[in-house]
Amino acid sequence: MRLGYMDYRGINPDNTVFVVLSFEGPDSYSLAGGLGVRVEGLTNALAAAGFPVHLIFIGDPRLTGEEQRLNRRLILHRWCQWISQYYPKGVYEGENEKLRDFNDSVPWFITEHIVRPAVEQDKLVVILGEEWHTAEAMCRISDLLHGQGMRDRAVMFWNANNIFGFERINWGRLAYTTTITTVSRYMKHAMWKMGVNPLVIPNGIPAHLLNRVDDDLAARLRESITAGVLLSKVARYHPDKRWNMAIEATGRLKAKGQKSVLLARGGIEPHGCEVMDRARSIGLKVKETDTSGHSSIEDYFDAIADSDDADVLNIRFHCTQDFLRIVYRASDAVLANSGHEPFGLVGLETMAAGGIAFTGATGEDYAVHLQNSVVLETADPQEIEAYVDYLVSHPDEDARIRGMARNTAEQFTWGRIIENLIQKLEYQAHSQGILASLQRGTAVTDTQPASEGFVFPRMMAEREPVLAANI
Repeated sequence: MRLGYMDYRGINPDNTVFVVLSFEGPDSYSLAGGLGVRVEGLTNALAAAGFPVHLIFIGDPRLTGEEQRLNRRLILHRWCQWISQYYPKGVYEGENEKLRDFNDSVPWFITEHIVRPAVEQDKLVVILGEEWHTAEAMCRISDLLHGQGMRDRAVMFWNANNIFGFERINWGRLAYTTTITTVSRYMKHAMWKMGVNPLVIPNGIPAHLLNRVDDDLAARLRESITAGVLLSKVARYHPDKRWNMAIEATGRLKAKGQKSVLLARGGIEPHGCEVMDRARSIGLKVKETDTSGHSSIEDYFDAIADSDDADVLNIRFHCTQDFLRIVYRASDAVLANSGHEPFGLVGLETMAAGGIAFTGATGEDYAVHLQNSVVLETADPQEIEAYVDYLVSHPDEDARIRGMARNTAEQFTWGRIIENLIQKLEYQAHSQGILASLQRGTAVTDTQPASEGFVFPRMMAEREPVLAANI
């Protein structure tokens, strides 16, 4: 059965089912970095917009294999649990064993249990794969669907969030079986070397991150540290993140008599020891801080207040998003100064909180120098020092940039990113002959940027926009 005879006017919750493949996912066991955050935000937003969504990921072995959320529109499929029970430390422990099982079992499951029922209901299936771990599975899904006569009922996009694992991808096969996408022009250019020309669909943030940060809490944080200049940095301890540049900038500010404190939140990577050793070697006082096992905002404030006049406060406790937003708002500069950054989610989260992000000049397409952020062109710590001095001495400019930053962040909520995604999916579906016609009209403006709800654009004539319930 083909879709051609139907008067399909575009992709919408009535005619389309989404499937998302990812190693990382929303479970604590499955969260290892930005990928898990991205996948959770994307699938939540799709489901909130009314679409049926299946998320297949390496889930916590202690939880149920299948779970329904958001009025049963989002279905979590926790994969490889029988393997994960032998690897309790997280999603990437036992990575190769999980990958083999994922590749062998996921394509069959999607073909028989998701695509076939959707075809019987005369629906389109959109299959989205994330990162190198899903590349082989996406190719196998395409082959299976072709063999079953259902490939023309699916649109398949595979997305690269980083360059990790690129050497393990058969690029020719992947490009033949799927449409390749990525998250920034920086990544697009990097992928040209692989012989592919991906579509760019940016990352997003949940709309609730646009809610105003309590300025009284931000002021309280600054007072508890008693810093003339407050810097912060949240990133893995990896040389690409340019931690030493941040440390040396803190040292330069201290050397000229400014009481500067760097709030540092890294991971458990070995490079962290090198970073703290570097701080001590240039005369900075380093103190580690942790909570007493609790995780309330008050516990975080108590831990920070016990800074013992440190220049670098190495935060060892898990920081909730609510607390990080206070940190971003309170800081004179949030140092998201990576040398290699495919997108830069911390920079965008900083903007949403009304903070000032100091980004690198890589994948942060949203960053415009001295308009909504500071874009660093070098690895020289003196560049950070100079712009911190400029902002501290020009409070009007500081306030203007913070306001523009929030305006920019409004353009990157998941609701708006989904609009971009669906337009590209419709183009591909039309190219495949799946959609009979695309009659676009005037887009509907999202009038509630701080809400998780999403109003679809009026992309098709005579079709009412769909208003999603709040998450």
